[in-house]
Amino acid sequence: MPFQSAGCNPGMEQTRKAAWEWAESNDLLLSPVARKKMLRTRPELWISLIFPSASQKHLDLFCQWLFWAFLVDDEFDDGPAGRDPQMCEEAIARLVDVLDGAVPHGPMERALDGLRWRTCQDRSQRWVRQFRRDTVAWLWTYYAEAVERAAGQVPSRADFVKHRRDSVAMQPFLDLHEITAGIDLPESARSLPAYIALRDAVTDHSGLCNDICSFEKEALLGYEHNAVRLIQRDRRCTLQEAVDEAGVQLARIAERVQRAEKALADEIDAAGIDGGTKAALERCVQDYRGLVRGDFDYHARAERYTRPDLLEFDEREAMSGYFAA
Repeated sequence: MPFQSAGCNPGMEQTRKAAWEWAESNDLLLSPVARKKMLRTRPELWISLIFPSASQKHLDLFCQWLFWAFLVDDEFDDGPAGRDPQMCEEAIARLVDVLDGAVPHGPMERALDGLRWRTCQDRSQRWVRQFRRDTVAWLWTYYAEAVERAAGQVPSRADFVKHRRDSVAMQPFLDLHEITAGIDLPESARSLPAYIALRDAVTDHSGLCNDICSFEKEALLGYEHNAVRLIQRDRRCTLQEAVDEAGVQLARIAERVQRAEKALADEIDAAGIDGGTKAALERCVQDYRGLVRGDFDYHARAERYTRPDLLEFDEREAMSGYFAA
């Protein structure tokens, strides 16, 4: 890992309390199994490691987004909606509608509506478009996976890399980074090839790191949308050999981050970008390094990934109550 840790936000404990209070106030009443899973997940740790200098207000907001996202993830990865494309499609479509301003029904939709309003009220239209695009792309990956499961299909590794770039949900949090950094990139900056490459590399690193740390749990669930499982299948190698290969690929992605940083500096000069836009892009480069390291460190510390032996199978036939209208 070539990037130094930027530390952990000192507001983590307060953010943890705020997240659970927020969940209760939104009637997100977790079952005993779901509650234990969320406690092992520690969303407050991830958010505090990748946003070590965020204000308490921003840290709380971002953690509540992550809490909500983990509820979505567990519902569609482990629950019945992940095995039923029609059930999945209907649920995701409702969430997307709420993100676009529709009247919410049920706790998860109302919680999303509140998060959307708190997040977007002071942001530019261009930022809102980007955040909406990235969040919707993430949500629909659950439907794509549900369809592939139902069809008995497994993606190729090349297709999976593209899919994982959305499904890991890092892109929306890179958007949220702009809030705590006090920046709002213009469309021209977002269109720079090296900036796009940098975001992709940061996201790819998170996705592969997550897959390496999740493969034991996901293998128990029969979940095939995991890079380690795909490497093992394609190379017909042992699980340890697949993990080793994934580790090599992870190091190469970190090198891609560094190359994209250098390319972005060249493009900034070539385009004559200066002033606030240049400073904003340089802030992204600086903070993304710590973000990659924080994400890496989180996966080594959260029991969601370090204790696959604690997995409890979800045998429900209906979606969780907080998804109900």
